[in-house]
Amino acid sequence: MKLKLLIITIFISNLIFSQNFKFGKVSLEELKEPVNTVDSEANAAVLYKSENITYRYSQEDGFTQVREVFERIKIYNKEGFDFATKRIRLYDRSSSKSENVIGLKGYTYNIENGKITKIKLKKENSFEEKNNEFWATQIFTMPNIKEGSVIEFTYKIESPFIQIDDVVLQYGIPIQNLNVDIRIPEFFNFKKTVNPKASYYPKIQESRANRAENINSKSRIGYAVTRTEFSSSNWEFSENVIKIKEQNILPLIEEPYLSSLDNYRAKLILEYEFYRGPDGEIKNYATDWNKVTKNIYDRESFGAQIEKNKYYKEALDALLSDKTDEGSKAYAVLEFVKSKIKWNDFMGYLSSDGVKKAYSEGQGNSGDINLILTSMLKYAGLKVNPILVSTRDNGIPITPTRTGFNYLISGVETSKGLMLLDATNPYTTANVLPTRANNWQGRRISDTGNSEWINIANYSPKSKEVVSLNVSINDDFSINGKVRKILSNHEAYQFRNKYLNKKKDELAKVFEQDKGELEISELEISNKYDLSKPIQYTYNYNLNDAIEEIGDKLYFSPLLFLATTENIFKANTRLYPIDFIFKSNTKYMVNIKLPENYKVESLPENAKVQLDEGACEFSFLTKKNEQYLQFIIGLDMNKTLFLPQEYETLKQFFQAMVDKQSEKVVLVKS
Repeated sequence: MKLKLLIITIFISNLIFSQNFKFGKVSLEELKEPVNTVDSEANAAVLYKSENITYRYSQEDGFTQVREVFERIKIYNKEGFDFATKRIRLYDRSSSKSENVIGLKGYTYNIENGKITKIKLKKENSFEEKNNEFWATQIFTMPNIKEGSVIEFTYKIESPFIQIDDVVLQYGIPIQNLNVDIRIPEFFNFKKTVNPKASYYPKIQESRANRAENINSKSRIGYAVTRTEFSSSNWEFSENVIKIKEQNILPLIEEPYLSSLDNYRAKLILEYEFYRGPDGEIKNYATDWNKVTKNIYDRESFGAQIEKNKYYKEALDALLSDKTDEGSKAYAVLEFVKSKIKWNDFMGYLSSDGVKKAYSEGQGNSGDINLILTSMLKYAGLKVNPILVSTRDNGIPITPTRTGFNYLISGVETSKGLMLLDATNPYTTANVLPTRANNWQGRRISDTGNSEWINIANYSPKSKEVVSLNVSINDDFSINGKVRKILSNHEAYQFRNKYLNKKKDELAKVFEQDKGELEISELEISNKYDLSKPIQYTYNYNLNDAIEEIGDKLYFSPLLFLATTENIFKANTRLYPIDFIFKSNTKYMVNIKLPENYKVESLPENAKVQLDEGACEFSFLTKKNEQYLQFIIGLDMNKTLFLPQEYETLKQFFQAMVDKQSEKVVLVKS
């Protein structure tokens, strides 16, 4: 019976949504739909999306790319309200080389008193946000959003560029109906790729269509007496047509420890390879990574900025006067740049208005800062190269293109190996980069513009967390003691970045959160700003609910409030790779003083769990010495990336770790 009802529901839904969607024609059935038929847990869904890309022709401007978008979205609950805001990325270089949004229209539909009402998207609900020298974002938010609303909007993007941006085919919410129609004049030839990392592949239909453009001309006729004669003719050529028509596209699913969900999004990538003119002449636009990086290096806002040094020469000479070895020079330059120029939160690998201006004003984008860093390291006599990076949010570049990168770091060759540096954050050190820049690999560029890939993860140092937990059990079975933690490398970076702006009492509350009846006092932090040393912090604690008394026996977990009580991996299956970002080693040393008149009845046994020949290792060691118990518990993560097919064994590994930490010490009256 349930199966029949499901089939009927899907059938009716398909009838409803098989209509020809027209802007302004939202149905009562769409507004009344309580849950999505593709994904019943969806907070919102795209009922219909169409994207048409064409090339408009005029004799004055030639071909202009026009991208027309129409979307209708159903909002099911408050968690879906975010999908009422749309962000459109636009190239914004100059008046002649900018993309523009035109014809933006939108409505929000609701049911009020049994009737459909609609509210128009107004100009004040839309604005443009400047991202950096080259990019802007058009942002608009639909008005009067409620649970159950349907929104729709349409707009066009006019672009002077032939290159086509990626066509997105998958969202974080279901897409019930998708129509893509791309028509490319035969002169522009593209290589087509669907993101190979995506789990969903659409069916692509390709064909050719005839097209004609009316060409007007004029000529002067006569000798002594002349006149102007006007004529027109048809210019006939063909277009390559790409169509995608899909239904019920499942959403991307967020998973823990994922580098960037966008890396796995289904999208059509169109790479402009060559132009073949009406006369048959071919102009090649196909490129490789060396061509891309040489083009970038030769730009005035990149390579030329590295060569400039007059504006900082005097200050750097004084800074380096007593520095002799490469390590001390590199660290001195890094700290100088971090203190001198603050990041304005704009991403980029190019200088915005010139490095000299960024230096004098004391702020700049990531390109400004790390170009200055590279320049100063070179001036200091070090062998240094700029390294182009795509941040984790930007994904991993699949084809050779300048837009595949959006960030820059520096790489210094030393006698001890490559040293990766980034001066955009005050807490970075050698090879300890901001998390955003830890995205697999980067492209190192030489002075000639030639380049090579480097694996960023290979140079990331192993991070350590060492925890000492002292435990005293009081007569009322409350517990007090002291915690001491030492954090190095990425662990120290993350702590500084997250917590150093908090006051001690605020930080104590953070540590107490979700820890039962835990109270923390006398919190002290050492080496907060001395990046050459690990972070150290200590605090005293009191815990009232750690011991369970049953009869004449006491039960408690050795790690108390520091124990991992839940498996971070709960799903039955995994779609995407697991990325831990950096290698780490965590070690707990627990010392427990037993209460008088109690003795040990049972203890968790020693154990060691190993995954994939040491890729991960968990160890649990128990020692008893008169009235004291000691536990040494360790987690060693020697591998940062696990494939989906390794998920089940990784999940079992973490479950074994959780189960072991949940085992109890049992004390009985002596």
